Amino acid sequence: MSGIEQKKVTADEAGMRLDRWFKVHYPGLGFGRLQKLLRTGQVRLDGKRAESNTRIANGQIVRIPPLGVEIVAEDKKNAKPKSTKLIADDRKAIEDMMLFEDDQVMVLNKPAGLAVQGGSGLTRHLDGMLEAFTDRKGDKPRLVHRLDRETSGIILVAKTRRAAQELTKAFRHRNTRKIYWAMLAGVPKPKQGRISTFLARSEEEERMEVVRQGKADDAQHAVSLYSVVEQSAQKLSWVSMRPVTGRTHQLRAHAAHIGHPIIGDDKYFNIENWELPGGIQNRLHLLARRIVIPHPSGHGVIDVSAPLPPHMQQTWNLLGFDASDYDPEISDPEDDGPPRKR
Repeated sequence: MSGIEQKKVTADEAGMRLDRWFKVHYPGLGFGRLQKLLRTGQVRLDGKRAESNTRIANGQIVRIPPLGVEIVAEDKKNAKPKSTKLIADDRKAIEDMMLFEDDQVMVLNKPAGLAVQGGSGLTRHLDGMLEAFTDRKGDKPRLVHRLDRETSGIILVAKTRRAAQELTKAFRHRNTRKIYWAMLAGVPKPKQGRISTFLARSEEEERMEVVRQGKADDAQHAVSLYSVVEQSAQKLSWVSMRPVTGRTHQLRAHAAHIGHPIIGDDKYFNIENWELPGGIQNRLHLLARRIVIPHPSGHGVIDVSAPLPPHMQQTWNLLGFDASDYDPEISDPEDDGPPRKR
């Protein structure tokens, strides 16, 4: 293929980010190369420059330069198809993670250690495994949000493009409630609170850092709510956390910022000479516990909870904590305002 290509955005693609549109149409085009094409004006939207996070609209025209087409054509030509056994294994693994499913949505319980999307050195990840559910039209289920590789718990997957649009819209407009459970070092004071900071990516490490407003060009406002559920003396605390915003590593960075990092966090644990109690595994103690979100059909809500992963259940057992004692009406963090009395 050669020459410039012009593609019209369809009605069911309206509202997608431009980078996600490219991922659907040109899965072999890397994000870095797409960024370069956008930065140099080779990719345009209705004849104008655009950014990777630009939301596209029905009927808009995307200009694709020859270079991008050649890369994708070559990638597709050399792509090695998955074996029937690997597809079957992926499908079985996804089915084992399933907490809820209907004709529009899957809710999965992602295990710790499984990456959500591909990256350097990764041969298996959730996004790739979802290819096992590709339908006859070539459409596969779509990830609606992400979790860090070592975080366990709830991942929402849309089975149709329309469902993906509606669920993404709910996240964008914050019409969703996400509850996480974490085991923190020490006990936060007050026991219910609100953390509000600006976060920016560290230049030296693959982590986020708290910065003053305006200090970094990429700084984003991040708000998290928390509530202490139980504690073990002053050494450890089981905390329910709710990210009001959805920034990278938000809860991990915020927990460290208030002086109570999450147990097993190799990027943000910042207490010197702190010893892990015996019997507790040095793995990230963070679970995406619960999600409440409007159903993409417009009728009802999806309300699903995930169980503790084995390494966290071991810690809960050791400390005598019982997950069944958790009461969402009491223990879920408040939206805003003064803490409730328990």
